[in-house]
Amino acid sequence: MAKQHAKNTHTGSSSNGEPVYLNVGFLRRPHGVRGEIMLEIQTEHPEIFLPEAQFYLGEEYTPYIIASSRPHKKGILLSFNGIQDRDKVGEFRNTHVYAKISELPDLPEKDFYDYELIGLEIVEEETGKSLGKLKEIIKTGANDVYVVEKESGSEILLPAIPEVVLDIDLSEGQMSVFLLDGLIA
Repeated sequence: MAKQHAKNTHTGSSSNGEPVYLNVGFLRRPHGVRGEIMLEIQTEHPEIFLPEAQFYLGEEYTPYIIASSRPHKKGILLSFNGIQDRDKVGEFRNTHVYAKISELPDLPEKDFYDYELIGLEIVEEETGKSLGKLKEIIKTGANDVYVVEKESGSEILLPAIPEVVLDIDLSEGQMSVFLLDGLIA
């Protein structure tokens, strides 16, 4: 989840190609003896991890409801309803945590999830020329980088910054960009 860009794209998909689940975290290790486990946050909206919220664990997308959550170091300590044992919660170690896309909160205007951006046609604002399709989003420390695949198969790397990404129109399936000096289309 993001502002003009998004977070991890590891999702479960429906048969029509639309994702059903969005990866929002990764369970690391048990903490203490009362069934808490450390969650590595993989979303820009950690406030979604509230008691009574339902999430889906592992590749089978098994539903679990959060019993408690609290910040801890760079992550969140979670416990799940019905699990108060370190050994039982330890079975979830190294497991992805997913949210159903249909259950995610709406993002503010100009914020998008990765799955909404992948596949958009990238258009140079000044010329109206298509540069290709958004193929991938690379996460870096400073800003995301959009990998645009040209029709020829070659790639262009665009920084996902406001000076470059001018407009995103999901209904038109397009992203308008401005090529800074040094960016070659």
